[in-house]
Amino acid sequence: MKIHHLAIKVEDPERSLSLYRDLLGLPELRRWFEPEGRLRSVWLELEAGAFVALERAESSGLRADEAPGHHCLALAIAAADRDAWRTKLSLGGIGVERESPYSLYFRDRDQNLIALSHHPDAEL
Repeated sequence: MKIHHLAIKVEDPERSLSLYRDLLGLPELRRWFEPEGRLRSVWLELEAGAFVALERAESSGLRADEAPGHHCLALAIAAADRDAWRTKLSLGGIGVERESPYSLYFRDRDQNLIALSHHPDAEL
């Protein structure tokens, strides 16, 4: 089985595009609107036909990282590109929250955890 899509709840899908589309480079596939015209969801392309759906959250509130449920979206990068990604995130106003020998972890504006990972290749 392969992943079809991952839906991520965000306060404002349009605002979230500055990170997911513009900074991370995920191509926009399509937009979904409510009957009254308000943007409900933006789909962004991943490899192998999968996509990330940025879905408008109807309420706010944070879920602790330790709570059951979705933990993080991990996107693959090359180990050789790790420093370039750290710089790109910093220039985009995104702080790296923590690191492992394989991943950089950071959060979007809605506090969803994202990782850029090069596992199984350790940091150079």
